[in-house]
Amino acid sequence: MDRPTSSPGPIASTLTQARYIMIGGFLGAGKTTAVGNLARHLTAQGLRVGLITNDQGRNLVDTAMLRSQGFSTEEIPGGCFCCRFNSLVDAAQRLTVASRPDVFIAEPVGSCTDLAATVTYPLRRMYGDNFVVAPISVLVDPVRAARVFGLESGGSFSEKVLYIYRKQIEEADLLVISKSDLVPAERLNALRDTIRRDYPGKEILDVSVREGRNLDAWFSRITEGEQVARSAMTVDYTVYADGEALLGWLNCTVQVTAAPPVDADRFLQELAVSVQGRLRAKHSEVAHLKMTLSPDANLAGEVAAVSLVRSDFVPELSLHLDTPVESGQLILNLRAEAAPEALGAAVREALAELNGRHPGVRTTLDHLEHFRPGKPTPTHRIEELAAS
Repeated sequence: MDRPTSSPGPIASTLTQARYIMIGGFLGAGKTTAVGNLARHLTAQGLRVGLITNDQGRNLVDTAMLRSQGFSTEEIPGGCFCCRFNSLVDAAQRLTVASRPDVFIAEPVGSCTDLAATVTYPLRRMYGDNFVVAPISVLVDPVRAARVFGLESGGSFSEKVLYIYRKQIEEADLLVISKSDLVPAERLNALRDTIRRDYPGKEILDVSVREGRNLDAWFSRITEGEQVARSAMTVDYTVYADGEALLGWLNCTVQVTAAPPVDADRFLQELAVSVQGRLRAKHSEVAHLKMTLSPDANLAGEVAAVSLVRSDFVPELSLHLDTPVESGQLILNLRAEAAPEALGAAVREALAELNGRHPGVRTTLDHLEHFRPGKPTPTHRIEELAAS
């Protein structure tokens, strides 16, 4: 954990304040896809953009995906932004020195909450000359949200995990229902009505990155507006810690060789289905499974990527590779309500199954870590900030 800084130093000076945008939300809500889309939108307007990703572990799919799209990206591993506040500031410093971004977009860990009190309020108090802080956006997957609010049946999480989910919604300046193309209008309306009932006055937007629906309205709010200071919400850090501890976390890197070369898209989908089946057999609810495969002989930096956001969902390709892969690196991130050892067993068994199914394919596990997140201990926590 970062130690509190009594007198933080200035970030490299810029002619104007940079905008700091944070896009949060639970695991699988579509944050990385939204971040990439926003970054392209801003770049097309002639703005320089710096991205900051965050995770409890190392070797992030999110970082690989965003860098493959050509964005300057810093990664903060080993804990949430709240517990790694000084590392967040250092990452902004490195990006400033390298490319002087006009806009920083930060994507926090999907199991993290209390971001206003522990991240944006400290940024405003200590680095207010450097940043204009945008309203905090929190994304929710409409299918997952409908299950959490009891509008639909289906797999969900235990109450202490859902405590984190609900606290994320509570602190959102903008609640963004992502993937709105997945549900019909009447179900979307029912979800909005339920959220407004439970969280009166909450500003809600529904968007679809896939269809480009309502993105301009959302992007305008976070690129032109400023976060309104108010009292921070109350958080029971014991329940918060217990909820995070129920989630198993796995990150691994795998070297893949294939003779003849393998179709990367198909390979990732088969691996995702195999892992999914093993976890479903143990009644473990998947929060998010993400994988990328990047060819070794890939000068353009392109990758194939697949994502699974619920145990009963279909793994979806988000990035495609047209050329078969002879050798490359697989990065796999898995988060589920399950023992970390169970996640490790599921991944190892799935890799072995693919080796057997495709005799010409060999997978070599380079690195694997699986664990439960530790208790969140913020570097700073400011409960109230005077309006600027």
